Amino acid sequence: MTGKVKKKILIDKSMLFSDIMKYPRAMEVLFKKGLHCVGCSMASFETLEQGCLMHGLNPDKVVGEINKRLNKTSKKNKKKSKEASKK
Repeated sequence: MTGKVKKKILIDKSMLFSDIMKYPRAMEVLFKKGLHCVGCSMASFETLEQGCLMHGLNPDKVVGEINKRLNKTSKKNKKKSKEASKK
């Protein structure tokens, strides 16, 4: 095998917002939900679950939506790199 195998990205509700901020696609989902964590001083200390509960959101649903979005993006990138390697 010549290409690198990309690991599936998984976010879980125990992760800190500061760790999730590494993933722009995850942040897009959070912004749509009203979680504007980038500017919050608690981002380094608060978990995704805590933030969701404070904003009246179901953490499991938010995690599912984020992971779906992240891995959908990963599949697109994987497909593009396969197409590029065939050329």
